Amino acid sequence: MRKNVLVRSIAALSGIVMLAGLAACGDNTASTSSNGSSSSATKSEPVSGDFQGAGASSQQAAVEAWIAGFQGNNPDAKIAYNPSGSGAGVSTFLTGATAWAGSDKALSDDEVSQSKAVCASGAAFDVPVYISPIAVVFNLKGVSDAGKHINMDASTIAKIFDGKITTWNDDAIQSQNKDLKLPATPITVVHRSDKSGTTQNFVSYFKDAAPNDWSYDLSENWPNSVGQGAKGTSGVISTVQQADGTIGYADFSQVGKLGTVAVKVGDSYNEISAEGGSKVIEDSKLDDTATGENRVVVKINHETEAKGAYPIVLVSYMIACPAYKDAKNAEFAKSWLTYVTSDDGQKAAQDAASSAPLPSSLTSKITKSIEAIKTK
Repeated sequence: MRKNVLVRSIAALSGIVMLAGLAACGDNTASTSSNGSSSSATKSEPVSGDFQGAGASSQQAAVEAWIAGFQGNNPDAKIAYNPSGSGAGVSTFLTGATAWAGSDKALSDDEVSQSKAVCASGAAFDVPVYISPIAVVFNLKGVSDAGKHINMDASTIAKIFDGKITTWNDDAIQSQNKDLKLPATPITVVHRSDKSGTTQNFVSYFKDAAPNDWSYDLSENWPNSVGQGAKGTSGVISTVQQADGTIGYADFSQVGKLGTVAVKVGDSYNEISAEGGSKVIEDSKLDDTATGENRVVVKINHETEAKGAYPIVLVSYMIACPAYKDAKNAEFAKSWLTYVTSDDGQKAAQDAASSAPLPSSLTSKITKSIEAIKTK
């Protein structure tokens, strides 16, 4: 499931990713299936022009697949995506420099307000496009290199990332892994150094599932001085790979051969999987406090006890305007988001990044938001 992730991780360091379309011309606009997602093409004019996006590095593998699929039907569309991180991507979008942004967190009220200056009318909206578990990755000689998982509950993970548990054979870890002989190797925490929606999704799990062990406010910035920082998802993965005893967090698509933590849910320890992430979203509700029109924001149920669920998960969004000052950007955004959230688009992301498809409980709402984009 973890395909070519090292290559994609290295690619994230290079900045803007340009992909050329190789497939022949075809139809683009997708029709809506019974569950609200798009599955088959109907005839419309192909999109052409140069279009820029920026944002979440977690989405990169999926975005590469989406670009290839979209350009197959729109060979004259040239698309670039800079995996600069969620915060940077949203900031760039709010300057008007990009047609869309990718973000591992929903827009803040302030960002919604700022977007009114960029959009031709109304305010920007966000819709889920990519659902993926966040892996707690580790590199521990004799364990990770033997293909073994380590069991941990929410309290233990929180204490490690807050510097309260500092060796791998600490009783809190060893007691949950009686079949493993853990070494006294010091734990080195690796966290994001840049503003990151992945960080906010990760620590929000602690806030909900282990509130007594994590006192920090939610933020896209890492909140303490424990361990060492690395830029981007690829930076975290690279740093964890380099030293024995390291632990970090990253999108599931980029884990590679690193060890991962099996997280306690109810009385079980569940290994990371796309299916496990999907079960959490199915057991979650929409955030009815999100201000603004056309927004589809998920309130993740980190305390789920659903069988097989993996509770550390991100819902990654694409952010767009309901109306654009440049008509070509409007045509692109509507066509692009329609493809990305279609059955074909979600299958492409799943094949490339082991993501979970959008559940049917969300797709009809997402389709309604995208259809609201004005192209004339």
